[in-house]
Amino acid sequence: MESLYNGGEKMDTNEIIFLVEDSAEGGYEARALGHSIYTQAESLDELRATVEDAVRCHFEEKERPRMIRLHLVKDEVIPV
Repeated sequence: MESLYNGGEKMDTNEIIFLVEDSAEGGYEARALGHSIYTQAESLDELRATVEDAVRCHFEEKERPRMIRLHLVKDEVIPV
């Protein structure tokens, strides 16, 4: 299993990680860490499908990561 360093962090090349956040327009946005891949969707189920499709389009089959990890980030504001 190969790995590389991205921003000081060791990453597995058999895995791609997406940072998932709420979109300002509603729904969700997903950005790949270390790759130029961005997608959005109205629901998490739809986002899973669009992320998978984006990864298939971005990588040749032999270079495609075997696993996609979605890292969900929730921004919550607590008024004081």
